[in-house]
Formats: sequence, C-alpha cells, structure tokens
Amino acid sequence: MRKWVPALLFLTTVVTTLGAGAMLAGADPFADPAALLEGAPFSAALLLILGAHEGAHFLMSRRHGVRATLPLFLPAPTLAGTFGAVIRIESPIPDRRSLLEIGLAGPLAGFLVALPLAVAGLGLSHVAAASVSASGRPETGIGLGASLVFSLLERVVLGPLPGEASLVLHPIAFAAWIGFFVTAINLLPVGQLDGGHVLYALAGRRQETLSRAVVLALAPLGFLWWGWFLWGGMLLLMGLRHPPVVVEASPLGTRERVLGAVGAAMLVVTFVPAPFPM
Repeated sequence: MRKWVPALLFLTTVVTTLGAGAMLAGADPFADPAALLEGAPFSAALLLILGAHEGAHFLMSRRHGVRATLPLFLPAPTLAGTFGAVIRIESPIPDRRSLLEIGLAGPLAGFLVALPLAVAGLGLSHVAAASVSASGRPETGIGLGASLVFSLLERVVLGPLPGEASLVLHPIAFAAWIGFFVTAINLLPVGQLDGGHVLYALAGRRQETLSRAVVLALAPLGFLWWGWFLWGGMLLLMGLRHPPVVVEASPLGTRERVLGAVGAAMLVVTFVPAPFPM
C-alpha cells in the first residue's frame, strides 16, 4: 500500500467528521465552510477514540512481530462522518496469545479513551423539557439507546433526570457514545472481528460454532433496531470461520483468561440492544 493512502484517508475523514460535528452543533457548513470549525470538538473526540483503537492494534501487532498497515480511516456521509477505521494484518499471527492481545488491544484502548471523554461531554450536555407527540410519548429528536456504562456515567455526572425531560448531548458526549458503540460492535465474538480474535484464541476450533450462535442471537434484536439484520447479513458474508494461527497448540494461562474476561465484560457494558430505537 502506498504510504500516502492512510494520510489522505485521515485528512478526508477529518473533513467529513468536522462536517458531521458542525451539523450536530446546528451549523450549516454547506452554506458557510467556515462553520466546519464548529465541528472540531466532535471530530477531535471521535478521531481520538478511533485512533486509539486502531493505533493499539498496530502497536500490539508490531510488538508480536506481525506486519500491519497504519490505521486506515474511512470517511463516509453518515451521521458521524465516518465508517470508523481499520488496520490490515499483512503477515501470519504466530500463536493464540499474540492473537488475543492484538485483538483485545484496540477495544480496550478505545474504551479507556472514551471514558473520560464521556464524562467531559456529559458535563457539557444539558437537560431540556421534552416535547410530546400525538401518542403522548416524549419526543427527543434522534433517540439513542444507552449502554450500561453510558447510563452509569450519565447518572454519576448529571444525577437523575426530571420526569419529563430529555438529555441533549454535547457533541463530545455523542462522540463517546459512538466510541462505546463501536467497541461493542468490534467485540462481538464473530469471525474476524476483534471479539472473534479473542474467542478463537480462547476456544480454538469451537469458535465457528459459537460465532454462528452469536449471529443467530442477533436476529431477534433486529426487531428492536433493523441494523442488526444488516450486521448479521454482513457477518455471514464476511465468514464466521477464523483463520488459524501459526502455532495452534500454544497454551494459554490465567493471564490470558483474565484478559478474555475483561473483553467479555467490556462487551456487556457497552452493548446496546436498540441503539437507535424504532
């Protein structure tokens, strides 16, 4: 891969996330390009989380002697201005311990960066009276489901919200919400997702059967958010089987099992059954 490709993708993603952040802040960057600067808090927070995630994968790959590309950011015309970021592994992974550490490093780094950003962003958020629809339910614009960790941080930072009120997230808080959501998606123990790497390291050949069960479990969640149908289909197309490592018979100890438990715990606290309730 040409060395300028990661830099170009990153710069383009800076622009698209600035645009997304500006629109979240109520500005119109199409009418006034200078308004892009209003998207800087959102863009910086989101790119910091995504950069920490993929950068940790890259550094851990280097530590284990595995060749990998620099992080490749993916600009996109979405609510966040990006489809996230990836790295591409370019050489075999030597053993299951290396696979586990490379797979878990990204979600752990992204999660740890998102935590203080969530606290700061929630501190800058404000509570507004909710308008009521014809059905009698509060209207809050784009509804967001809350993970366990985000709900806990919200309660710690803001306390209980009044009965008929809605929380208007500051763009930094929204970036942290996306960061937690990305962490959960990546930790799904399927195929070659980060969670799939961790699962294969711990379960070996049983990984494919367990991945199939996870995809089946996503199906009913599609009735809460249609995106789970899409994700389930994409995971099937990507394949549920994980490629083997060079030395399959590499034993794992207590440390590796603890790391696996950490990954499972992060998935539990960041997963949102209905991220965008229908």
